[in-house]
Amino acid sequence: MKKLTSLLLISALFACQPTQKQEREKTDSPQGKFVVYQVFTRLFGNTNTTNKPWGTIEENGVGKFNDFTDRALEEIKSMGVTHIWYTGVPHHDVITDYTEYGISNDDPDVVKGRAGSPYAVKDYYNVDPDLAVDPANRLAEFEALIERTHEHNMKVIIDIVPNHVARNYQSISKPEGVADFGENDDTSVDYKRDNSFYYIPGEPFQVPEFLNGYQPLGGDDNPLSDGKFDEDPAKWTGNGARLAQPGFYDWYETVKVNYGVKPDGTYDFDLLPEGFDREDYKAHYEFWQDKDVPDSWEKFKDIALYWMEKGVDGFRYDMAEMVPVEFWSYMNSALKVKNPDAFLLAEVYNPALYRDYIHKGKMDYLYDKVELYDTLKHIMQGHGSTDNLPAIYDGLEDIEHHMLHFLENHDEQRIASAAFAGKAEKGKPAMVVSTCLSTSPTMIYFGQNVGEPGDGDMGFGDETRTSIFDYCGVPAHQRWMNNGKFDGGQSTEAEKELNAFYKNLLSFSAQSAALMGDYKEIHSYNRQNTEGYNDKVFSFVRWSGNDRLIVISNFEEAAHNFQLKLDEETVKALHLTDGLYNLIDQLTNEDEFVLEVKNGKGKVELELAGLESFILKMDVLSDVSE
Repeated sequence: MKKLTSLLLISALFACQPTQKQEREKTDSPQGKFVVYQVFTRLFGNTNTTNKPWGTIEENGVGKFNDFTDRALEEIKSMGVTHIWYTGVPHHDVITDYTEYGISNDDPDVVKGRAGSPYAVKDYYNVDPDLAVDPANRLAEFEALIERTHEHNMKVIIDIVPNHVARNYQSISKPEGVADFGENDDTSVDYKRDNSFYYIPGEPFQVPEFLNGYQPLGGDDNPLSDGKFDEDPAKWTGNGARLAQPGFYDWYETVKVNYGVKPDGTYDFDLLPEGFDREDYKAHYEFWQDKDVPDSWEKFKDIALYWMEKGVDGFRYDMAEMVPVEFWSYMNSALKVKNPDAFLLAEVYNPALYRDYIHKGKMDYLYDKVELYDTLKHIMQGHGSTDNLPAIYDGLEDIEHHMLHFLENHDEQRIASAAFAGKAEKGKPAMVVSTCLSTSPTMIYFGQNVGEPGDGDMGFGDETRTSIFDYCGVPAHQRWMNNGKFDGGQSTEAEKELNAFYKNLLSFSAQSAALMGDYKEIHSYNRQNTEGYNDKVFSFVRWSGNDRLIVISNFEEAAHNFQLKLDEETVKALHLTDGLYNLIDQLTNEDEFVLEVKNGKGKVELELAGLESFILKMDVLSDVSE
């Protein structure tokens, strides 16, 4: 236990007041933040440790829906998780042969990796056959997972990828009367409003020229790997490339979906009226009821409603900003009418579009990637300054609740990778800031809790990111999984300590009323008035009523000792009167300090070890009447 040496005598004067560690206030009713656990579904339960580059499913293994046992879900829930994003569920292109189940083989020339990209969806009305013990029964196995997840009081999120589909999209599971994407297209023209795709009439598709020695499947033989793919006329590629032969760095495994945007960029659909961003989802839903919309709009709305009928509680939308905001108004309002609590998360990277996609597009949450994540990453790498953090919150204050925070996901480098921070523990102060800074949800990626570094070349793609294209095991996660016991039984001591940190932080955030309340940074004041407080430390206060927190993080490996100060404005905001306040760290429930408020200002002596953070909850020791 850490104690204030300079205030020990003061504390002793109030011996009748509790000065030892006090029992942390707890509540059984969720009142805090949403916590999203993103899991790459096919990797989660895989116990195979072979990790052969370009390895087959037989060589490297694959996880299944059934690996999310009651024990696994119980352990995930213990981290405060409220929503699980099962990444890679819709049936996408894979190289494994499933023809005995009526599934056509996919061409390695237009598939990235052996297990395939989860963002090249082949059939939106079924799930990836890799994920089922019995591929013929794959949909029922996923429905059972939805039910198990709900039994553990967590909600289910899956991907919808609206901007593009696999080049060979063909649903064998669609309901009667549903037409496939492209099934009724007029392919003689480059654009028609109700075509699913854009075309290049008169030109057949050509496989891109592969660079840097790349060979599909690493050069392994496959009867379809012949440098050809039958598509005539060629379609525009997923990222908007308009060439019959896209480039190697284009999204050549996918084709772009047409939302009624003409090739010149003008729109072939009704626009929302001026000021409609202030209207609720019910008004948006009513607006679209008498409008004629492009066919692709209806297709994706029907897909989302199909999964909601099966119990899915929300969606993560890939590259949402590449699709017109009016479509999102149309679809999301329909989903909210169906389920007002639906969790709708979008990948939008242009800050200038944030408010349109939230207010017009009726998104619940967007990634706070290009501002908070990128700034925290720079600080974690030793280059950036915490002086840049206050402006981020201030600039997003009106939409802070809608900006989901994360430090890892399937697209980003692992914190522990050499190219990012090289050490998982460097993520601890950033995770505290990311989690506690606003009222928005926090997301954690599977394996982050045990410092998975993402090492190893598994085939397609780069190291530093756990592969989303190939079959592989995830070593640190596998040690935590401990052959299905999910108790960290094989984890190293460092991994166990890190897991405990994440569990304590996230479970606290899911219960804290203060983290759903007000925010005020005290960093700027301490930078100007506190000796020894530098731009590798960050501090702020959070409060809701009498639930009051001081949050401080040290991004350096060097220790810091200083007297943290609360200015008069902050003391008033926290409704503090002169006196002594016990501060108990909610991350450990052991570290304890005393805040002295005198003449309307506060101060507390702190000792911060390298990479240490405190979430200090206030309890009154004594009031001092003047």
